[in-house]
Amino acid sequence: MPILNRAAELQDEVQEWRRHIHSNPEILYDVEQTAAFVAARLAEFGVDEIVTGIGRTGVVGVIRGRGESQRAIGLRADMDALPLTEITAKPWASTVAGRMHACGHDGHTAMLLGAAKYLAETRNFNGNLVVIFQPAEEGGAGALAMVKDGLMERFGIQEVYGMHNMPGMPVGTFAIRKGGIMAAPDKFSITVKGRGGHAAEPHHTLDPIAIGAQIVGALQLIASRNANPLRSVVVSVTKFIAGTTHNIIPEEALLAGTVRSLDETVRDLAESRIRQIAAGIAAANGAEAVVDYERACPVTVNHAAETLHAARAAIDVAGPDNVDTEVDPSMAGEDFAFMLQTRPGAYIMIGNGETAGLHNPAYDFNDEAIAHGISYWVKLAEQRLTD
Repeated sequence: MPILNRAAELQDEVQEWRRHIHSNPEILYDVEQTAAFVAARLAEFGVDEIVTGIGRTGVVGVIRGRGESQRAIGLRADMDALPLTEITAKPWASTVAGRMHACGHDGHTAMLLGAAKYLAETRNFNGNLVVIFQPAEEGGAGALAMVKDGLMERFGIQEVYGMHNMPGMPVGTFAIRKGGIMAAPDKFSITVKGRGGHAAEPHHTLDPIAIGAQIVGALQLIASRNANPLRSVVVSVTKFIAGTTHNIIPEEALLAGTVRSLDETVRDLAESRIRQIAAGIAAANGAEAVVDYERACPVTVNHAAETLHAARAAIDVAGPDNVDTEVDPSMAGEDFAFMLQTRPGAYIMIGNGETAGLHNPAYDFNDEAIAHGISYWVKLAEQRLTD
């Protein structure tokens, strides 16, 4: 089927919600205004149960279908923005200095609200539809906070689904794959502790800059020589801080970076090798290396059966030629992974057209995608609560 007529009719209203949220960005868990806006809209729609404060500032709505089934599925959108200064100069641009919706969470929230309005009107399903509006996706593990707050058990959720826009994919297209679709985005820091001194007498020092440079080079061997070449891993050093002036060798150097992996075995390997390489090179030079390795969200793993369900709904909306069911995984991270660890489900990409990239100050969610996203959510909900 093409996009729903009702979804097209809702376009202007949902677009207005999206632009309101875009103009008033909030970050991490401090999304009180956005959460209140979402809860108010759900109340206007006649949603049967509205609960706020799940995972600190998350909002959950329950729409009950026409039958007696207690089967429940969850549809999730994220609400938070990024600490970034917008440069679009659009009429609905951010009004808050240093904050903007540079990842499209404003669009995700608006599309799920549009689907909730449609489904509250029609209730053409048997069971409970749970709409989930999550805070703190951008580095705050808001999905984990909602899970720990009893999200799945409290609302009886049996399957859970997420969606994210993707610049570069045409509007009206979708992409998905079973298995790992988004990476585990870990981060590390290495403090090289040497002995400082006069730059004219390096033989009296243990130069942490020279040692750190050796570590940077050796870390590149993890992907090229340690990991199975059929299992992707990225190790990037993104920060190197040391020294204060031209004629002093410092006492310490700080290296920091990220590891991206799509497999827990490779993830373990990368952490182990970073620790070994840093310690070994430092020791060989008479210095010390202290490694701090922080695991963020896990790999976002789509469950096989639920991936097929999501693809089927997308194909019904966009047609088979506009749904890629074997998309390459992304090395970006996504904390929806925590929800997929607790319940079977799937995460799908929706085309945002030729816009600026995610996390870019020139980015803006493409409102032309709204009706497609609403139609997908509706079709998925009706199929999963009827089958």
